[in-house]
Amino acid sequence: MTTPTIGQMLTATVPMVRTLNLEYLETTPERAVLQLPDQPDYHNHVAGPHAGAMFTLGESASGCIVLAAFGEQLSRAVPLLVKAEISYKKLAMGVVTATATLGRPAAEIIAELDEGKRPEFPVEVTITRDSDGAVTGEMRALWTLRPNS
Repeated sequence: MTTPTIGQMLTATVPMVRTLNLEYLETTPERAVLQLPDQPDYHNHVAGPHAGAMFTLGESASGCIVLAAFGEQLSRAVPLLVKAEISYKKLAMGVVTATATLGRPAAEIIAELDEGKRPEFPVEVTITRDSDGAVTGEMRALWTLRPNS
């Protein structure tokens, strides 16, 4: 039996991921890359992806890198999104891709967890138009690893 990928796990457990048909292009502890297909059902009034769909894409990319970087810690801590902020930079049209990176070294975050702390750490996400690579959005998500009681 094969172990499911992070993308398969999120697709199975997060209804919004399934609804938007997000595609997982890369999920490593260093980088997560997800794609939102162009789907008219999720367009806004100017025929681009709705802001909520772009937010979900960015938040999902941030969650993927958290799971990839800290999956081995799940027996002792729960990853939780503390807050997220997104800036919409340019009109997004067609397929868009979100790329997430950790804002702090994973080893530093795990060391804080080892000390009994509840570490917080940023995840930076850039959303681009596939047609020309233009940055259409930027997200900063703040995550924590809440130690189990």
